[in-house]
Amino acid sequence: MKNFNFISMKKFNNSYLLAISMVSAMGGLLFGYDWVVIGGAKPFYERFFDITASANLQAWAMSCALVGCIVGAVVSGVISDKFGRKWPLLFSAFLFTVASLGTGLATTYGVFVVFRIIGGVGIGLASALSPMYIAEVAPSHLRGRFVSLNQMTLVIGILAAQIVNLMIAEKVPAGVTDEFIRTSWNGQMGWRWMFFACAVPSVVFFLLVFTLPESPRWLMKAGKQDKAFPTLNKIGGEEYAQNEMKNIQATLNDVSEKVNYKSLINPKYRTVLIIGVVLAVFQQWCGINIVFNYADEIFKAAGYGVSDMLFNIVITGSVNLVFTLVAIFTVDKWGRKKLMLFGSAGLAITYILLGSAFYFQLKGIAVLTMVVMGIGVYAMSLAPITWVILSEIFPNRIRGAAMALSTFALWIACFILTYTFPLLNKGFGASGTFWLYAVICLFGFLFILKKLPETKGKSLEEIENELVK
Repeated sequence: MKNFNFISMKKFNNSYLLAISMVSAMGGLLFGYDWVVIGGAKPFYERFFDITASANLQAWAMSCALVGCIVGAVVSGVISDKFGRKWPLLFSAFLFTVASLGTGLATTYGVFVVFRIIGGVGIGLASALSPMYIAEVAPSHLRGRFVSLNQMTLVIGILAAQIVNLMIAEKVPAGVTDEFIRTSWNGQMGWRWMFFACAVPSVVFFLLVFTLPESPRWLMKAGKQDKAFPTLNKIGGEEYAQNEMKNIQATLNDVSEKVNYKSLINPKYRTVLIIGVVLAVFQQWCGINIVFNYADEIFKAAGYGVSDMLFNIVITGSVNLVFTLVAIFTVDKWGRKKLMLFGSAGLAITYILLGSAFYFQLKGIAVLTMVVMGIGVYAMSLAPITWVILSEIFPNRIRGAAMALSTFALWIACFILTYTFPLLNKGFGASGTFWLYAVICLFGFLFILKKLPETKGKSLEEIENELVK
């Protein structure tokens, strides 16, 4: 089998595949950057807009982009079916550019929120379109490797935002007042340049998307077989192109190509839909994303100054990247269920320890160590493996509609998580909030243990027969 794969790989234009996959995966990079950049800017724009005394305004500033994410995710299927994959990707790049410049130029809280929502629409589009495009151009035996580029660029985008924030922000002396920060360069201009910086890769992405070929799968679906052949031929040669066109046509003739939302109410799909939606929600409600969005709050409670916070945030991003690599090398060895159980149990333990650290007023390295431990556990388990499972468990007949439902549930859960954290933190304190997330992770562990089958090494038909009775 290994020899076959090696010989097959030599037939393909891997450099071309890598080039177009990396261009598409820039959507993931911008997704990661735009998602996290606000965490580093938070201590400064909150002083500028004078919202430090309002938990509601702080929460809305952080979570408003998720409204755009939900909109982008919902419309991505419609516009990608009508206009293809390439032009909606171009539109997402345009939205990232506009949002970067508009957010940085905002002079009022309302304008700031509007452009954050516009950026959220770009995130919602990119989160669906970038991996979809890569999956549709990559040969089946190489698809997993190339699709994983999108997850890697997303994590790189997160780390890039953290590094840029650290480089832009001037060092803030310990013990300064809110008014000092508001009138400083950081409070007046620094946070703006954190958002402006995203415009550079956004413009690069916008220009490079013009070089992408349209997805051969979409061209075949649109009845443009003559335009699909040249791209497939460039990827794998004439024989591959002809065989792939036959395979694509057979798939298009299959009922699985029809997204029928009415099919979701069929009782035989109830179990698999519950598993998909619960896992999508749990990936967010496990709570780790608040470390990226509210890192300044966490490290401030641990006794760090603003400048130390930004450096610590870079550490968390580096750990995220390293352990994402670990996930790529372990998912097919350890299996999906084992990694999900490891992730939920590991986060529960981490949150219990982290909550205890805040309860007993431990400071400094103790809190940083536990935060890093939690991010490492999440990055090699729940973050990537949830998407692997969602792509495997749904039956062919309802896969499109079921994936749309699960993704919608994920973004709604993400909105609730992001919006409620400052409210929970104010009401229960840091210790109580992390203990609450620990309880959620324990319930997630029990659900996975009892309901999730192991899908490693099984065909999609075997998984369907197991889950659909």
